[in-house]
Amino acid sequence: MRTDTETAGQPANGPRGWLARGRGAARMIATPLRPSHYLGLLNPLWATHALQARVEAVWDETADARTVRLRPGRGWRPHRAGQFVSVGVPIDGVRHTRTYSISSAPDAAARTFTLTVKAMEGGRVSPFLARRLQPGAYLPIGLPQGDFVLPADPHLRPLFITAGSGITPVMSMLRSLAQRDAMPDAVHLHYAPSPADVIFAGELRQMAAAAHPRYRWHPHYTRDAGGVSRHFTPRQLEQACPDWRAREVWACGPPALLAALATLWDAAGLGARLHVERFVAALTPPPADVAGGMASFALSQTRVRADGATPLLLVAERVGLRPAHGCRMGICHSCDVMLQSGCVRDLRNGALHTAGQRVQVCVCAAAGDVELAL
Repeated sequence: MRTDTETAGQPANGPRGWLARGRGAARMIATPLRPSHYLGLLNPLWATHALQARVEAVWDETADARTVRLRPGRGWRPHRAGQFVSVGVPIDGVRHTRTYSISSAPDAAARTFTLTVKAMEGGRVSPFLARRLQPGAYLPIGLPQGDFVLPADPHLRPLFITAGSGITPVMSMLRSLAQRDAMPDAVHLHYAPSPADVIFAGELRQMAAAAHPRYRWHPHYTRDAGGVSRHFTPRQLEQACPDWRAREVWACGPPALLAALATLWDAAGLGARLHVERFVAALTPPPADVAGGMASFALSQTRVRADGATPLLLVAERVGLRPAHGCRMGICHSCDVMLQSGCVRDLRNGALHTAGQRVQVCVCAAAGDVELAL
């Protein structure tokens, strides 16, 4: 029912009406900016047009790995254990975007989450996060993504196989299970160069020793005092987990480990039970006769020669462009753009994509002359 003080399409007098008119006036004054932009100046976590997170704390896990606790702003949604998030990192005036697995358990009450970052030799973003980032800084972030998660199955008997910083998404899973007092019969093989390089070592030992006896922790050190390499072998798997063929497995680590696991599980006819999270895209060798072409970036009116093996994202960055991107490995689709003409090759599987399709420039290379809406 409409009262005498209302007219069609207009708010009533009173607090709600004044509030609505105030918002309208704020939008007019703020044009072309929105009120959210001004709120962001007061507190970046109040903004709604761009999701930000404040660095609450940082602490070292190992000599080259650090955990960062972040408090996200408005618009955040709690993650599922095992998911990842994109993070924008400003370095020397340029924002670089990378994706990192969330290492904490979902905790809606705390409204914080953690990333655990290992400083990669020769890297640009990971050393900044693991060495230079300080509490009080603000970082643009994306929403949680990814399907490397555990099913809601009370009869689950998982096998975890991780190496290096590949422990991070699995740590989120283990913390979530422990927090809910729902730790199943779980076996965990982890590979690191030495005991000092094991991220979360103390917490994992405590889980296995007393807190959660159904969780069996099997660390392997790939470089011992005698210089002998002790990387993954099927024999190690048989010794630690004789019933591995009856379990679902979640694995995360370097490409060589994941390739070895895929070979073993495929040979056993169990490939569907192997769930993998990659930090580096798995690329197929390019054809022997691979050829590139001229890459035209229409929006920036830039043309450059591109070979047939270099991702077009990297080609664009080398000529000074800054395309939107996230994971750089074909997962998050942040880099998708319209292919206006020509043909590109997906470096993961060799598939060809033609004009009129949206393509992932982080994993696609030129297959002849191409024009992209970049």
